[in-house]
Amino acid sequence: MALSRKRSHSPKLKDSAGGGYYLPGSNISDLKTSDLRIGDLRHSLLNWYHQSGRDLPWRHSRDPYAIWISEIMLQQTQVKTVIPYYERWLEWFPTVQDLAMADQQQVLKAWQGLGYYARARNLHLAAQELVKQYNGVFPEQLEVAISLPGIGRTTAGGILSAAFNQPTPILDGNVKRVLARLVALQVPPNRAIAHLWQLSESLLDPRQSRDFNQALMDLGATLCTPHSPDCPRCPWKLHCQAYNLGIQSQLPMTETRAPIPRKMIGVAVIWNSQGQILIDRRRQSGLLGGLWEFPGGKLEPGETVEDCIQREIREELGIEIQVGDRLITVEHTYSHFHVTLNVHHCRHISGEPQPIECDEVRWVTLVELEQYPFPKANVQIIEALKQKAEGVDGSGVEPLAGGAAPTPP
Repeated sequence: MALSRKRSHSPKLKDSAGGGYYLPGSNISDLKTSDLRIGDLRHSLLNWYHQSGRDLPWRHSRDPYAIWISEIMLQQTQVKTVIPYYERWLEWFPTVQDLAMADQQQVLKAWQGLGYYARARNLHLAAQELVKQYNGVFPEQLEVAISLPGIGRTTAGGILSAAFNQPTPILDGNVKRVLARLVALQVPPNRAIAHLWQLSESLLDPRQSRDFNQALMDLGATLCTPHSPDCPRCPWKLHCQAYNLGIQSQLPMTETRAPIPRKMIGVAVIWNSQGQILIDRRRQSGLLGGLWEFPGGKLEPGETVEDCIQREIREELGIEIQVGDRLITVEHTYSHFHVTLNVHHCRHISGEPQPIECDEVRWVTLVELEQYPFPKANVQIIEALKQKAEGVDGSGVEPLAGGAAPTPP
């Protein structure tokens, strides 16, 4: 549990290292790095990192390709989730040339389950650009790195500092939180981005940039956490304005967020007379672009799930179906909305499926579904289909062995 200290009665808080003053609540433009003992901050953070830094697989490499993959995977994803994906990725695509030559479906399949699939599509595009324009060599110039698909300033800074020890600052979510507490930032970090970038750049050790940036991320990930920060063990506690004010658990300030919208979706598992299932590939643009899915769409006001499924399949694929029993209901939350997938078995009645609202349609067997990259929510549908096929749930639905599809009512 973090320790608190009594609030100072003075309108100004003297820097605990004796380096100057900062008035919490003042205009963000008044923040001055001269108020911080930068040399002490660098020294204490690096000492802590050399003793307590995490042992992560990408830290054993100086290959910019491997480091780039880790930086992209770590965007909005926890380290423990990333590690097995990272290791498998390098087995499948050990070099940038291997990634560039791969089919996009292979890339998306390797990424399946990590979410935010635009990251995988951009990795693939950037690899192709690197091979075509730079002979497969990752550029060492910040401006060139940022010009690659999917690479912003923080990602580029992380790659160039880790691979080449370049003095390029970073400002990911962990770093924003650490810096906001360090100076007791009185506005949400996203309202002070330019000043936080300036602070990150000023603090960066130009001779040990690789270790400093890794240390800064580790500090946010392991000690200066969003809830219950472990201040007693923090190498920066004597310099931290939030800690000295006893408000570390209240910072960084957050924006008020509206409740995320909820969407009701009707989804069809469409069977033909050969026991095959119809799937479609989403268009490249937008959420989950390039992935395969079971077709369907959003319920209109006053519409039943069954009516929704029939209408959506007619509009999107140009075929007629008969809607049968419910297979499963899937709840899934994305970053900006929540969906409820109401999934029903359906039988193909007439018409040749057309990719009216998608890039491609395909009839596949249940076994063949494993070959295609699907969104995480759709993977639950596949698992439910497997259980039905094996008669696991005891529902009385006839197993699908021999190509027999379940019969709609």
